[in-house]
Amino acid sequence: MIEKLSKLFRVRVERLGTTVIDGIEGLGNISLYTSRFFYWAFRRPYRNKLLFEQLFFIGNKSILIILLAGMFTGMVFATQTYFGFKLINVDSLVGAIVAIAMAKELAPVLTGLIVAGRAGSAMAAQIGSMKVTEQIDALEVMGINSIQYLAVPRIIAGTIAVPMLSVVFLFIGNVGSYLVGTKTLMIDESMYYSKLSEFMYVADLWQGIIKAGVFGFVISVIGTYFGFQVEKGAVGVGRGTNLAVIWGMISVLILDYFLTTFLVKIL
Repeated sequence: MIEKLSKLFRVRVERLGTTVIDGIEGLGNISLYTSRFFYWAFRRPYRNKLLFEQLFFIGNKSILIILLAGMFTGMVFATQTYFGFKLINVDSLVGAIVAIAMAKELAPVLTGLIVAGRAGSAMAAQIGSMKVTEQIDALEVMGINSIQYLAVPRIIAGTIAVPMLSVVFLFIGNVGSYLVGTKTLMIDESMYYSKLSEFMYVADLWQGIIKAGVFGFVISVIGTYFGFQVEKGAVGVGRGTNLAVIWGMISVLILDYFLTTFLVKIL
């Protein structure tokens, strides 16, 4: 009995150790990959056409889902806030509170999660498919660096597009909040955003934009990284895509806490 328990304990410890070592190794690999991105991002030739194609793919093609998510997020948040604030007779603050929450947290975080699910997965799938069909090897044979050609445009485009999408999310979310607050909940229109200038500052907007930029960079790095790591055909592409989505979303949520702690102190 003691031997079985000892063996079971040893197996569990070995698995835990293996998981920790693999995690550290993966963190080191993605750090090296990021350093390669910075090395190739500032070297000619600049792939401007590819950059604009990725900006269109990440930004323009995500507009519809951003509009839908932003509109209904603002509407739901305004409704929930109203019923809470009505209990203490401060329903006039609904508009200001929704706007601040959207600017600092909801817009960048939800935009990051949406882009991670849509564009991050697509990056991994596209590059992974090229990897298993040996198209990346063909690029290298022709003297084209695969990081510069495939990763750099996607990462730069993600870093630019996500803050822009976050601003759209913020705007449409406040439109939805205003419509529900004034037309459905019957809050006085002149009062809805009257307290906004007392509670919200320009730094709050910058906080959300900076967060969105960091999220876009990290999501793009993770998506392209797992694309390059794909092996074993179609199964590997599916696994790489899945990992890109999972780690992209986890990174957004973890980074949100640390960025909030840091930005609150400096802005």
